[in-house]
Amino acid sequence: MKKIAFKKPIIGLLGLMTLVSSCSDFGDMNVDPNRASVASTAALLTGAETNFGLAVTASDAQPILYAQHWSEITYTQNSRYQGTAFSYNNFYAGPLTSLNYIIKVNSDDATKAGVTTNGSNANQIAVARIIRAYFFSVLTDRFGDIPYSQALKAEQDFTPTFDAQKDIYTDLFKELKEAGAQFDGGTAVRGDIILSGNATRWKKFAASLRMILALRLSKVDATKGKTEFVAAMQDGPLASNSDNVRYNYTDTYPNPWFASFVTSGRLDFAVSEPLVNYLKPLTDPRLPAFADKATTSQDYVGMPYGLTNPTLKAADVSLPNASLRTVITAPANVLTYSQVLFSQAEAVKLGWITGDAKALYEAAIKASMEQWGVYTEAAYTAYIAKANVAYSDAKALELIGTQKWIALYMQGYEAWSEWRRTGYPNFLKPAPGAANNSKQIPLRQGYPTTERDLNTENYNAVISRQGPDTDATPVWWDK
Repeated sequence: MKKIAFKKPIIGLLGLMTLVSSCSDFGDMNVDPNRASVASTAALLTGAETNFGLAVTASDAQPILYAQHWSEITYTQNSRYQGTAFSYNNFYAGPLTSLNYIIKVNSDDATKAGVTTNGSNANQIAVARIIRAYFFSVLTDRFGDIPYSQALKAEQDFTPTFDAQKDIYTDLFKELKEAGAQFDGGTAVRGDIILSGNATRWKKFAASLRMILALRLSKVDATKGKTEFVAAMQDGPLASNSDNVRYNYTDTYPNPWFASFVTSGRLDFAVSEPLVNYLKPLTDPRLPAFADKATTSQDYVGMPYGLTNPTLKAADVSLPNASLRTVITAPANVLTYSQVLFSQAEAVKLGWITGDAKALYEAAIKASMEQWGVYTEAAYTAYIAKANVAYSDAKALELIGTQKWIALYMQGYEAWSEWRRTGYPNFLKPAPGAANNSKQIPLRQGYPTTERDLNTENYNAVISRQGPDTDATPVWWDK
């Protein structure tokens, strides 16, 4: 197995990180005492964390459309898979570079003492490593093989090689485990807008993410998947909805769906017909939290998915619930307790851990209802007794996968990844008006054209190894 080690980053184009150096001939004469020699790690962490919203949905509907939680009303190109190349450049140039810088200055003997006002060195490094691993996990699940071990070196290497996803996953497990164990009980991290510097919650997030990633290996390397899953369970994942990890929008970084639906006045997206048609007959209590009733019929009406020339108007279909379109109070869930419970239920069914798969499955549904603020004991009890919901050992994986898809509403990339891995729900069909060559739901996203044009040698090498740079080429774990 290839061992991956990050090189210390070279700080290049980020102006706010400019380091002040002194000329050897003039000693301190050229040092500006009013200019910081090290960028504020708290400010850099805050800036990096604003990208959690991007990692969940990319601030556009593409992954939500892949997962068929939403459909497009008028302009249906994205739900018909017209786009092929997608960019990850902003992640590398922005948050990933900032996180590497935080790790560097907290590790370097020359700078680490000067940044402890923003948290102990160990705590800052641990948080940065966990976030970096999370962002890389999203990127590799989107694209497959990506620049990893040779990335983030700025002018030292503008044409990094692509690491195999298998090797990236191995390193992500290591990074997350080591980072979770790195917290030292010292000063809490400042600038943390996700978990407010709470080390216990960061440890739970790291362990839970390891569980999610371990299940990705269920069909490609079940032995390693089981080992990593068990180890993550032992380190303590999310234990209740109060542990849920979410990105909280602010006035500075508002909910992009407010701008899309309200500020611009464009009503481009509606809740999809596949989702509404599955939830409505079940009287699923979450449907009113997911969708508003259509203006025309005053009923829940899903928008048909992926049509070339749809005839329905915005008033005819259910828009995403108004609470999801608010400026700052809308949820942007990153990782939730219901995900952890569904994962544990599946792990029991796979024989990875011992436990009661039925109890875990039902607890996951309850946690999802509580998360969306719709739980009542009566509604829950009736719901889990429904024919298409009631636990059956023979259909356990299908039930778990389908209910997990529901629970992952608005978590576009995660829902898409889980559909690719499990095949559930099995009623998701390709867009009737599919514009991509395969005419199938995409299995990955194509690399940005800058890789083809500016990193040609390594780009050719990766497509030779991984497969054509199309949305029909599966990622490594997708079997």
